[in-house]
Amino acid sequence: MKTLLLSAALASSVLLSGCVVSVGGGSDSHYGADWEDREFNNRQHIAKLEKGTAYESVLSKMGVADFNELFEKQDGTYRVLFYRTQKTKGDGITTKDECTPLVFRNGSLVGWGDSAYGLMH
Repeated sequence: MKTLLLSAALASSVLLSGCVVSVGGGSDSHYGADWEDREFNNRQHIAKLEKGTAYESVLSKMGVADFNELFEKQDGTYRVLFYRTQKTKGDGITTKDECTPLVFRNGSLVGWGDSAYGLMH
């Protein structure tokens, strides 16, 4: 009887034990542990940009933007890509104020940063 009780107790402890797996962690868990690397890489790429660079070229180097906009004005079609470059809040949500805008007119880079974005509005 002791053997049966001991076996049951041992089996139940094995069956009831669990494993906790934490993926990502931190306040910016949707970026994993390397959100700082991502921001740094975005800043590095932006620092090397040249006016007139084609939209496709920038997109292939930078990857998918955090936000994007497309609109028409009298002087052309504008596309704005927003890439995260700095963290303002540790809430795990990327907002436009944490991003640097890249402004394209008719597929060509015409400027970047808040001042370039502000000139369009």
